[in-house]
Amino acid sequence: MDARSLPLNDKGTRPAPARMAPLAKLPVFWSLEGKPIVVAGGSDAAAWKAELLAACGAEVHVYCAEDELSDVMRGLIGQAASSPEDTQPPPPSVLPDISPSRGEIGKRRRGRSPSSVGYTDPCAAKTSPVSGEGRNWVTADAVQPISPLEGEMPGRAEGGNNARRGQIHHHPEHWHPDIFGQAALALADCETDEEARAFFTAAVAAGVPVNIIDKPVYCQFQFGSIVNRSPVIVSISTDGAAPILAQAIRRRIETLLPAALKQWAELAQSLRERVSDRLAPGQPRRAFWERFVDRAFAGNQPPGEDAARTLLADAERLGRTPATGRVTLVGAGPGDAELLTLKAVRALQAADVILFDDLVSEEVLELARREAKRLLVGKRGGRTSCRQEDINDMMVRLAKAGKRVVRLKSGDPMIFGRAGEEIARLEAEGIPVDVVPGITAASAMASRLGLSLTHRDHAQSVRFVTGHSRDGGLPKDLDWSALADPHTTNVFYMGGRTAPLIAARLIGEGASPATPVVIVSNVSRPTERQWRGTLENIGEGIALIGYDDPVLIAIGGSLAASVCVTQHAATIQAQ
Repeated sequence: MDARSLPLNDKGTRPAPARMAPLAKLPVFWSLEGKPIVVAGGSDAAAWKAELLAACGAEVHVYCAEDELSDVMRGLIGQAASSPEDTQPPPPSVLPDISPSRGEIGKRRRGRSPSSVGYTDPCAAKTSPVSGEGRNWVTADAVQPISPLEGEMPGRAEGGNNARRGQIHHHPEHWHPDIFGQAALALADCETDEEARAFFTAAVAAGVPVNIIDKPVYCQFQFGSIVNRSPVIVSISTDGAAPILAQAIRRRIETLLPAALKQWAELAQSLRERVSDRLAPGQPRRAFWERFVDRAFAGNQPPGEDAARTLLADAERLGRTPATGRVTLVGAGPGDAELLTLKAVRALQAADVILFDDLVSEEVLELARREAKRLLVGKRGGRTSCRQEDINDMMVRLAKAGKRVVRLKSGDPMIFGRAGEEIARLEAEGIPVDVVPGITAASAMASRLGLSLTHRDHAQSVRFVTGHSRDGGLPKDLDWSALADPHTTNVFYMGGRTAPLIAARLIGEGASPATPVVIVSNVSRPTERQWRGTLENIGEGIALIGYDDPVLIAIGGSLAASVCVTQHAATIQAQ
């Protein structure tokens, strides 16, 4: 059957993997430059939000009576300033320790919160975000940052960014329903649920997205932990489930992203249109940007003075070179995505098309490039499968069309993966091919069970053996007398249906019926099953484990030695 016509949800095969798992919230990066934002309240938490929004270029309008401003908010808005031209920076202040809840500041001493809707101040002139009356105002650049942005390392928020900083406008009055006007967002720090409900209701009635600090039930959007290499921005959210986890993730990402990435991203912005003029969409353009990324991550150094000229010359050369595809055979390992190599992940991220086996796990596929086309071409015993010839033809056709093809195989592609046939066909067609090894199932089984497949006293060699032939029976050309050697560990792949025949042949060649045996199905996956026994009762073991899932059978004296060592270590630990 042709791989293109094989139904991905055909009975006997698994359903097509989802391209995106369910999301608790949609991550959106929203342009706020020049847009009015309402912030009600003068607390430290409100000051943190005002600074963050101004850093995004928003015009932030803070509504709070002067005697209710916290010291931090006073420092931020520059209370003594009468205009942006003559603003002097106040002494720097620091926000209290931040422990976000749903992206918000955690427990802390608040400034007084804004009033409810029904309150009016007869001495205060009502103003809207688009009005310039009745307020003090100051640009965000005119004051010292009050804290590092949550999720951001100190010293990385300033400089080198072409994004415009917004102004912070202080309205010395309580908020009221008329302030929302053309506001893009509304935020408030409310002490009580009654106050929060009133602000939320008024904002929703005005059609303005709203966030009430520390009150998630009144939040239509949330703030995440931030890693700032603007224009590269990473935001992390746990949907409020574990804010400390979000901070830990942010810290790890900080160590992975070089500080110079900021300058490389700015260079990419400046080159984007010129590169698009030189390179058509598709493989040539993506090849250029992949090389760009390699340069950016080659070291923690900003681009040199001649980087733009060199990169544009590279684009010119790529534009004159015909697009050529290639095929990469990638080992997906036994199923646990954490066992993938870094090189395998990079290949998945660069692929145009992924031809994957039926045994490749959903977790591994989740690491692939979202835009990559995925085709199930798996072969399973006793089930509808693709012919190897069809798979070979498809790889050739896609590569000649200029596609970067990943042939994703369970385990290691060079062990019972028919990689030799695929490499020979691709080389005969003049198609570049490379191989990324994976962890074979036998190695994963040994590590999962704590079993050494070799032992200097019991097994000086290990053999990986196919458990069936093309007709479904035992292979006819195996040296069974060598396999029965008591100083060899044998691991049979795909031997579930032939397990009793394997035992009978080994015993017939002189192997002891008491030789230890381990049977494992779905190794390294949540559905993994294990059985330990001996050669003479292997039939009982396979009856319990079954053979519908991938099965490994390990046979040899080293298995018993490993069990003894494990038990001895457990006894010592117990004592």
